[in-house]
Amino acid sequence: MRALAETGLRRHDPLPQLARFLAVGVANTLISLAVYRGLLAAGTPYPAAAALAFAAGAVNGYALNRVWTFAARDTARARAVYVAVQVAGAGSSSLLVLLLVEGAGLGRLPAYLATLPPVTLLAFAANRRWTFAAR
Repeated sequence: MRALAETGLRRHDPLPQLARFLAVGVANTLISLAVYRGLLAAGTPYPAAAALAFAAGAVNGYALNRVWTFAARDTARARAVYVAVQVAGAGSSSLLVLLLVEGAGLGRLPAYLATLPPVTLLAFAANRRWTFAAR
């Protein structure tokens, strides 16, 4: 087992990666939630606040996920793909928040929290497959 860990093969197992991604996600979520609440308090429209909050967490996520979750090199390609994945996540978050508030009648904070699981799982899959995949 030790030899396997030393070769780095265990670093690429999907379940431990998902666990690390979720741990990074908790930190990102706390950052995002603080930013979202602050922006709402400042009068920012909630769809824009959701996108900006998501982006704030994404900045933290790149560094931690690149080094700890996926053990990947920092390349211009990885940064560009990561930004594209995060933009898609921010857009999805905003759209889902809008739909849940306007369509389902949820409050703004519960609607934002409800977007986290699906957007997180999709972001993990995209980052694993495209952003930080070994090339």
